[in-house]
Amino acid sequence: MLIALVDILNLLLDILWWVIIGQVIISWLLAFHVLNPTSGGVRAFLIALDRLTQPLYRPIRAMLPDFGGIDFSPMVVLILIAVVKKLLAGVVTQYYLGG
Repeated sequence: MLIALVDILNLLLDILWWVIIGQVIISWLLAFHVLNPTSGGVRAFLIALDRLTQPLYRPIRAMLPDFGGIDFSPMVVLILIAVVKKLLAGVVTQYYLGG
């Protein structure tokens, strides 16, 4: 049962990882004018991504200092996801070792 829960959490963290990577790439495409933000489909997709990620970024942005237009909050969230995945791996290892 514990292993199944850890697997589900790992899957959700993997999905979140790729959503953040996709958002970063899309923000670069917008910055270099490859995508048109006034397009209806692009705008709807951006709004959906913002609604998914803003609750994660908001507390981190409040703690980080201003870096002059560079947003490091996605990188911090990705690092936190990696840490949580390592902790989950430790839980699984501990479970198998009988501790």
